[in-house]
Amino acid sequence: MQTLTVRTGTRVELIDITAQLRTLLKQSNIKNGVCHIFIPHTTAAVTINENADPDVARDIIVTLDRIVPLKGDYRHVEGNSAAHIKASIFGASQTIFIGDSDFILGTWQSIFFCEFDGPRTRKVFVKILGSPSN
Repeated sequence: MQTLTVRTGTRVELIDITAQLRTLLKQSNIKNGVCHIFIPHTTAAVTINENADPDVARDIIVTLDRIVPLKGDYRHVEGNSAAHIKASIFGASQTIFIGDSDFILGTWQSIFFCEFDGPRTRKVFVKILGSPSN
């Protein structure tokens, strides 16, 4: 297992971590297999979505803020219930197939770390399994 460190700069943001994950994949020497990504935080998540147009990430954030506003009828004392809810909607993990020493992603897809309670320094746990390159 390997660990990435992600430093976030705002309360809510989506950060493309695909390049960092590709570096780990290259170091692993795995040709075919799977990559498991796990976020060990209750107010952060991981998702796969479009990265060709930055407005997609912006639209996701704006829509989430409308659906799950920062202030609401929440009882959680810390004041970050919205972040917990958003993280639960997206989920703490993703599994990505690996083929020919690269992630099998759609043309426009990237892997995003989702910050909902920043800014913070976060961890991303990565486990790459499969058959090695020859």
